[in-house]
Amino acid sequence: MARQSISFTKPNDEWLKSQVDKQEYSSKSELVNDLIRQARSQQVQIDWIRAKLEKAENSGFTNYTKSEILKQSKAMLNG
Repeated sequence: MARQSISFTKPNDEWLKSQVDKQEYSSKSELVNDLIRQARSQQVQIDWIRAKLEKAENSGFTNYTKSEILKQSKAMLNG
């Protein structure tokens, strides 16, 4: 695993320490890695939504109902 040296602001460092102290994570490194995984997953969702919006903007109106659009969106969010 690659090692990095990073600096945190005092409030962020205190929050990281509190999560480790609560035993939510075994170390700050584990927590930071989890936060990065979450951000990467969110980026996939954002990219999907952006692509859908661009496609919709370029194609005009949709034939999907509001409930169909909602169902598709929820399916994507639930993975």
